Amino acid sequence: MRAVLYDGFGRQPEVRDVADPEPPRAGAVIRVEASGLCRSDWHGWMGHDPDIRKFPHVPGHELAGVVEAVGGDVTRWRPGDRVTTPFICACGRCPACAAGDAQVCESQTQPGFTHWGSFAEYVAIEHADVNLVRLPGSMPFPTAAGLGCRFSTAFRAVVSQGRAAAGEWVAVYGCGGVGLSAVMIAAACGARVVAVDVSPAALELAADFGAAETVLTESSPGTAAPGTTAPHGGGTRPAGTADPAERVREVTGGGAHLTVDALGSAATCGAAIESLRRRGRHVQIGLLPRAAGHPAVPMDRVIGLELEILGSHGMAAHAYPPMLAMIADGALRPERLVTRTIGLGETPDALAAMGTMGTPGVTMILPGLP
Repeated sequence: MRAVLYDGFGRQPEVRDVADPEPPRAGAVIRVEASGLCRSDWHGWMGHDPDIRKFPHVPGHELAGVVEAVGGDVTRWRPGDRVTTPFICACGRCPACAAGDAQVCESQTQPGFTHWGSFAEYVAIEHADVNLVRLPGSMPFPTAAGLGCRFSTAFRAVVSQGRAAAGEWVAVYGCGGVGLSAVMIAAACGARVVAVDVSPAALELAADFGAAETVLTESSPGTAAPGTTAPHGGGTRPAGTADPAERVREVTGGGAHLTVDALGSAATCGAAIESLRRRGRHVQIGLLPRAAGHPAVPMDRVIGLELEILGSHGMAAHAYPPMLAMIADGALRPERLVTRTIGLGETPDALAAMGTMGTPGVTMILPGLP
């Protein structure tokens, strides 16, 4: 098969011909029809993920495709089934899985991190009966691929962990793929969304996806730099301050009920917490790699305002039905997040470029393209 590989952290990836994978005894091989290019893949390439230990390595963890082969212990799936999978592949046996918390499985595997991933024509998935999700026949593969990481992660963060409710203010920091997903999902829940980002183009998408307010800030939230706040209905007004937390508190009349850091930096994490009103809730989605050091959390504010700080790490396969139902009835439209499609040949340069601000929305890799 053709696959994108790199031979060391930060080394230029390239497309090569390598051996096709074999299905694990309890797993399956998926013919990849679409795979999302995610910032988590960039973190892995940069050496920020301790699970990547052997080279050469194939990244990619956000995928959809067709079952090509299954192991002898698989009972629920057969070749030809259209599927996706969470990026957290659970074992189905540990105490966390038994409690229904497969997204924090104690023996989890992750394609693109613990083993070769989906920037390839085929990928092997462990424990297929636990981890595969059947796709509706009408759902395009590029739409489905985004469900495995960014969209499902945002869904659980906003709906289950964040408990977003109609009429509440939700501030989303970072409007990449997961942030735009969070904007769309929170708006579908009836919340009023404030989107915060450094990119005017990303904020335009956020407004299209339901953000009531947008806050433009510089690359270091909290610094004294200019920004503007634009109501969704059009028009602008002076920002007054570059501090996005102050702007969020202003436009929400005292602070958001729920904040989501969908980027993952010390600056965005801190600013999101500073944006909360009393007894507000913060959900951290964006990765905060150990290599960057631990962020300074304003614990005085957490204590004084009785804030909740929550993490969110993907979503288990068994939890997909409510999300799929909202997609089926049109309340959620994840296909709108896909703004670019590329082939494997373009993927090495696209992965390397993810460290800088690029195309807003989600880039999908179609292995069938050159």
